[in-house]
Amino acid sequence: MGAFRGAPGNPLETIMFGGKIGPLELLVILAIALLIFGPSKLADLGKGLGEGIKNFKNSMKDGEENPEKKP
Repeated sequence: MGAFRGAPGNPLETIMFGGKIGPLELLVILAIALLIFGPSKLADLGKGLGEGIKNFKNSMKDGEENPEKKP
C-alpha cells in the first residue's frame, strides 16, 4: 500500500507497479523477449494478447448489458 503513496517519477512510472518499472526497464524486457522469441513469434504473441484483451472487454460489456440472475 505504501508503494502507491507518493511514488516519485513521471506518471507512466507511477502507473506501472508504483514506480518500480520505468521505461528503460520495459525496453530491456522487450529487447530480451525479442532475442528469445524472434520478431515473427513476438508479433504472433502480441496479436494473440491483443485478441485476448479484446475478447475479455467484449465479454465484460456483455455481462454489464445482460446480467444473469442468480437463483
